[in-house]
Amino acid sequence: MEGAAGTYNSRTAEEVFRDFRGRRAGMIKALTTEVDKFYQLCDPEKENLCLYGLPNETWEVNLPAEEVPPELPEPALGINFARDGMDEKDWLSLVAVHSDAWLLAVAFYFGARFGFDKEARRRLFNMINNLPTIYEVVTGTAKKQSKDKTPNSSSKSNKSSSKMSRQAESKTLKIPPPKEDDESGEEDEEEDDEEHGNTLCGACGDNYANDEFWICCDVCERWFHGKCVRITPARAEHIKQYKCPGCSNKRARA
Repeated sequence: MEGAAGTYNSRTAEEVFRDFRGRRAGMIKALTTEVDKFYQLCDPEKENLCLYGLPNETWEVNLPAEEVPPELPEPALGINFARDGMDEKDWLSLVAVHSDAWLLAVAFYFGARFGFDKEARRRLFNMINNLPTIYEVVTGTAKKQSKDKTPNSSSKSNKSSSKMSRQAESKTLKIPPPKEDDESGEEDEEEDDEEHGNTLCGACGDNYANDEFWICCDVCERWFHGKCVRITPARAEHIKQYKCPGCSNKRARA
């Protein structure tokens, strides 16, 4: 399949991880921010279809490779057949699980192809393992796990919830600068940085960074990078109730 295999320039664990991360980002888009397009392409009337993630952070739904053996490990076949026979949420979760398995297969195929030793394989796995799985991003499990792992969450929960609710009104996750000569304000900001650092984007799965613009969906209450959902700070000022692409598409199909 043209484009599915990408290039074979990767030689180190770090380069294979970049390939993994690009493919993962593309598949997450298919199952979150671009889910309506993905849903339409997975027509049950068509032949066995596969979801491919590409190294350039894009995705495509296509037939499996014809050559035997294939150039790369193949994703799960026939994801389109189950589309109308399952609840959409369950179907997307199933595709996400198979996508995670495929990404690992491709990464360690490259590892074998390039002769990675034990240390290189361990380094590659550790880098992969530090990212949430596609399943965790799609189902929101990653966000829940991050909250559970936050230290002293009980003592900080009241401060965090009040600040997050105020931020939801303005549609950003940016932390206001501390007041001059206000030591307690600085401490609060440090606490927010620590806790918000565990917040994951519902589209790409990456962590929060305090120099980026974020927006919260008023329906599913998940946070997104503005750039991932194509919302700018200026545009957010005029949105009374924001719905992420996933929630908007579900309502449109209903």
